[in-house]
Amino acid sequence: MRARAEAFGAWVRVDDPPALVAVDRALASRLGVDGAAAWGAEAPPPRPLEAHVAVTARCPVACTGCYQDATPDGVAPSFDELVARFDALAREGVFVVALGGGEPLSRDDLPALARAARERGLAPVMTTSGVGLTAARARTLTDFAQVNVSFDGDGDAYRAVRGFDGAALAARAMNALHAAGVPFGVNLVLTRRTFGAVEGTVGRARELGAAEVQLLRFKPAGRGVGAVYLDARLTQAQVAEIPALLERLVRASGLRVRIDCSMVPFLCGRFDAATLEAAGVLGCEAGRWLASVDVLGRRGPCSFYRGEEPGPVAARWAGHASRPPRPCDDCALLAVCRGGCRVVAEHLGDGGDPDPECPRVVAWRARG
Repeated sequence: MRARAEAFGAWVRVDDPPALVAVDRALASRLGVDGAAAWGAEAPPPRPLEAHVAVTARCPVACTGCYQDATPDGVAPSFDELVARFDALAREGVFVVALGGGEPLSRDDLPALARAARERGLAPVMTTSGVGLTAARARTLTDFAQVNVSFDGDGDAYRAVRGFDGAALAARAMNALHAAGVPFGVNLVLTRRTFGAVEGTVGRARELGAAEVQLLRFKPAGRGVGAVYLDARLTQAQVAEIPALLERLVRASGLRVRIDCSMVPFLCGRFDAATLEAAGVLGCEAGRWLASVDVLGRRGPCSFYRGEEPGPVAARWAGHASRPPRPCDDCALLAVCRGGCRVVAEHLGDGGDPDPECPRVVAWRARG
């Protein structure tokens, strides 16, 4: 068990079954948590529970909208540099390190990195395209708590998102992980061209043994900016379908269904804040419970934001906490949503404005 005191009590990570649990002060005390500082009059601000750590900027493929702009000869930090970053994150009370890239499988020392994270009390997870993941390689990844494979559909659906047909490679990777007993899920990026195939894609992932599907909003970062982003982002009609789509997937897919924090604004009008909080659905966590470390060791609020420090993006929106802008000021989801995705807001306007693709914001602006 590993614990971190918080104003409400403590976060506690257990390994069997793997879970990060919030407990109140009474239970935290019984578990031996020293909450003297956190339980004082001044509650400390949120600190990252999870950090996205880029272990390489190398990747053998050239996905059209790669948020890291990875290339075959990209930067790759040394093993010792990455371990030093793990040390710093562990000292700060982080529980989970999500290893990404580039393509993490381009590193031969990936199993050793996972072990190093474990030795520091960090639970390692990873996202991969699956390129280069053989059955033998999969058997070396058992220290990972979970591996998520990018899988946007078969054939044309995959190609429409990434610019090449890597569906067979992703399927082979999932078969290898399943055979090796490594828990895995899929990351599915939602774009306007593939939105209609989502349920079929999720069904295929279930057939391949996935335990989870995470639906991701296409974000304007790396190679996915400008015209690429505008061409790929969901239409407002598709955004309006998302709550019903999620309900169908939860009922019929047999998988755990997750959404990334940038999609919470799309749920307005269907779910209330209490329901979302109870389900663990939270909006933008950039610079709060989430942090990132890029290949050069620079800290950021999330892996899609290109600023070197969390201050600019987190503080700009945090400044609205007591005086949120319209139309967020009277929105029932504000406490959960927190104004939507800062990356999208900054790309399409001012990062201090509400998410411009939120249906409520779109309707309010249309009224003038």
